[in-house]
Amino acid sequence: MISISPTKPHSKTTTFCSSVTPSPPPSQLTANPEVVTEWIILTESINRNVARVTVGLDVEWRPSHSPRRNPIAVLQICVCDRCLVYQIIHAPYIPDALRNFFFHKHYTFVGVGVKSDLDKLVEDYRIGRHAKAVELAKIAAKAYRMSELRNAGLKELATVVLGRDVEKSRGVTLSGWDACSLTWEQVKYACVDAFGSYEIGRVLNASYYG
Repeated sequence: MISISPTKPHSKTTTFCSSVTPSPPPSQLTANPEVVTEWIILTESINRNVARVTVGLDVEWRPSHSPRRNPIAVLQICVCDRCLVYQIIHAPYIPDALRNFFFHKHYTFVGVGVKSDLDKLVEDYRIGRHAKAVELAKIAAKAYRMSELRNAGLKELATVVLGRDVEKSRGVTLSGWDACSLTWEQVKYACVDAFGSYEIGRVLNASYYG
């Protein structure tokens, strides 16, 4: 269940908390570049003395019934107890703070298929080209000496690495991620993906592979 705090009727920003397994921290849902900039500035300030920072990353887009992929609609980023769910497809522009965030030499972006996600971000929005990225499945397979994990998804990795179950509804996976207003289930799904990636990366010391 997700509890969303009251906002103005046409607000582009929503702060919410979710109670799921694993339980992600309070997160920011927005399409406002200024809010993204503020989130990044605070995140960088909090981690200014951290030598290696793990960043959970995932993206969502509306499924396509043609060979051509639809553009990324939602970008999810999680660092420690801070998650950002950015409706990038509805943003009027990409803030410089986000572009520079991917260049940070101390930040390692982790996820399942994270390199492919970054390629899509480059293709759709010209961001993320030089980001340091680590595939969680690859390092989990090495850490646990389980070659079958090389093709594992987030759900399986969470079970093995975190000892927790992650609910991933196929209906939500294939939903309309380009909608102006996301459903609570979409927001929960997006947050869990980013936070789950961060947590797995943290446990595996993924930043040392970047």
